[in-house]
Amino acid sequence: MRLAIVSDIHANLEALAVVMDDIRARGLENDIVCLGDVIGYGPDPNACLDIAIDSFRWCLMGNHEEAVLYGAVGFNPKAKMAIDWTRDQLNDASQPAEMRNRRWKFLGELRLTAEEQGLEFAHGSPRDPVREYVFPTDVLDHDKLESIFQHVGRVCFVGHTHLPGVIAASGRFTPPRGDGFSIKLPPPDGEKLLINVGSVGQPRDGDYRACYVVVEDDTVTWHRLDYDVERTVEKIRAVDRLPGYLASRLREGR
Repeated sequence: MRLAIVSDIHANLEALAVVMDDIRARGLENDIVCLGDVIGYGPDPNACLDIAIDSFRWCLMGNHEEAVLYGAVGFNPKAKMAIDWTRDQLNDASQPAEMRNRRWKFLGELRLTAEEQGLEFAHGSPRDPVREYVFPTDVLDHDKLESIFQHVGRVCFVGHTHLPGVIAASGRFTPPRGDGFSIKLPPPDGEKLLINVGSVGQPRDGDYRACYVVVEDDTVTWHRLDYDVERTVEKIRAVDRLPGYLASRLREGR
């Protein structure tokens, strides 16, 4: 198996473009899958959706896609502002009707989970694919962890928290240690794993660089890439309806 796994792009075109170039350089342009949240927060939802439609083998529904489709339930005010603006961009009458319809069709057909060659995929968690967060600190919540891993066959890849790393069923969290950090599958002790691939467009682990994962045979590798974060910041600040906080957090990776 050779697979590029991206997640949580959040309408950040500059970050996505750099990641796509890196994936093509690795010869994986026909084997890209996405764990959701192509849109939300960022300034380029339409452009990022167009890349997703044309380039991803499949894509899961994230909570931001769900919010655009059905309403921003449980979103904080800043996130809801971005969702409302994003929905208006998707309905922008200056865009050709064919393109608008194509994007809405893509959103409406997103799957909740996927499985390939014994590997499972969800946006949030295998227990609640779209909305549930599994944070590194949840290794201390034994009841939650036990319940979640009841829904995992062996290995499940997730996104949603924007915090890359590996959560083991025994209650360990291992963050990637720098660019090119790898682990082997299956783990030597046969333990079940949740693998968070990190975020392309809005990392929150203190590293602003875009993050994604490559799976090659039995090896999972995290890659971090510089992108023109200031360009994305400028675009967000140019939109009155997008809170400035969404721009400043990109520089800090939070």
